Amino acid sequence: MTSRCDRNNDSVRCCPAIGKLLRCGSFYRKSDSKTIQRWRCSACRKTISQATGTACFAQNKRRVNEPLRKLLCSGVSQRRAALILGIHLITVARKLKFLASQARLHRSMYSPVHVQFDEMETHEHTKLKPLSIALAVDSERRKILGISVCEMPAKGLLAAKSRLKYGRRADDRKKSMTSVLKQVKDQTGETLSLRSDENPKYPLWVREVGNKWQHETVKGRRGCIAGQGELKKIGFDPLFSLNHTCAMIRANVNRLFRRTWCTTKRRDRLQDHLDLYVEFHNQVLTEK
Repeated sequence: MTSRCDRNNDSVRCCPAIGKLLRCGSFYRKSDSKTIQRWRCSACRKTISQATGTACFAQNKRRVNEPLRKLLCSGVSQRRAALILGIHLITVARKLKFLASQARLHRSMYSPVHVQFDEMETHEHTKLKPLSIALAVDSERRKILGISVCEMPAKGLLAAKSRLKYGRRADDRKKSMTSVLKQVKDQTGETLSLRSDENPKYPLWVREVGNKWQHETVKGRRGCIAGQGELKKIGFDPLFSLNHTCAMIRANVNRLFRRTWCTTKRRDRLQDHLDLYVEFHNQVLTEK
């Protein structure tokens, strides 16, 4: 067995010479109860193992990665996940960030033909600091093609109170939706059929990303309580795939429940949680 005896990360590297990798014992890895083979390079005499350069290298609790991923994508809060798995809350927060980075690296690419897109609303810490979640869904397979979280100003009766307490908030909804549409463009060609509600800004944003796309708008309807406001009170919903996916996100991501005390404290952690759920939604929930 010959190979370059170097590591995939930025740690210590062996010499660039090509040497044989010889068996050099093994060690017991307590984090997942496995025996790991160790190798020695005949050229530089340094040792590596089967764990060298892997994403979970040097993790002490790698056995909880998969159970934690399922819990966080099944409506369980971080505190309850820590209680169930018997680990510290800080460990859950760190592994959420790690699992989200891995989900972004291994995100599958699709070739959609019909796409539906819209925005969801939530908040960070208080309703005076609302957030917008832009997402696009394949209307045929219900795969989430792109999702992005951004800051937005408060509306209605809370607008004056929000400006008084936290100042004027930036409106990044155009930037967020454009980012999602670019993610869709990376997975498809020039011809694409899109459908959305009658937001007057959507046609302009679509033309800026794909001027050859066919964009159809439909009238929005009032939501029903059973679907947490995402599903509609009509017999036929032209945006059913999108609205049903939004309802699934609210049902499976704990911090997006309509009435809950688990609220988002950091916008970037909400993005991590959603990226983790997107992989779980596409690979597990809608695989069949």
